[in-house]
Amino acid sequence: MSIQILIADDQGLLRAGLRALLSAEPDMDVVGEAEDGQAVLRLATELSPQVILLDISMPDCDGIETTRRLKELAPAARVLMITVHEDDTLLQEAIKAGAAGYIVKRAVESELIDAIRAVQRGDIYIHPSMTRALLREITPEPKQTDTPVESLTPRELDILRLIARGCTNRQMADILNISVRTVEGHRANLMAKLNLQGRVELVRYAHENNLVN
Repeated sequence: MSIQILIADDQGLLRAGLRALLSAEPDMDVVGEAEDGQAVLRLATELSPQVILLDISMPDCDGIETTRRLKELAPAARVLMITVHEDDTLLQEAIKAGAAGYIVKRAVESELIDAIRAVQRGDIYIHPSMTRALLREITPEPKQTDTPVESLTPRELDILRLIARGCTNRQMADILNISVRTVEGHRANLMAKLNLQGRVELVRYAHENNLVN
């Protein structure tokens, strides 16, 4: 089943470009477009999109406030903020408001595609340039684990280091010359061994154990 996507941005040309890009993906379907915050709230309830690409600087009701209201009106929708602002404070506010991801508009096309798939799966996606801000301010305390780093296989360590550097599954697969499915398997093993959940906790673990190159 295709990922149902709502595009929300006040610039018509950008919406058209995003629609063209996403419509070319076999597993994605753009179900609607919105040019202001009120339209986002209305279409989110009418169309029930799985992912909402939301510009943080929306007229009428900004992206942060729109995200807060979406938690009540469309709690199943995953909000991926898309913005020109590489600002720590905005990132923190967006995640606290309930956004599942934060990507900057200078990102390459493949990063956006990966980000949409990540948030639809239930992961949190933060553009690599902004990862440290999230770790510094808003991640919870890491879960305690009795599993030493030495228990990880060399390939699992490779995956953990690349995750900490902000690489997507596709990028890790290319770097290590393995399939994306194999990357996902190693990542699942890491989370099981270390009793951690998701990318953010893995990144924090890597930093706290001095595994980042």
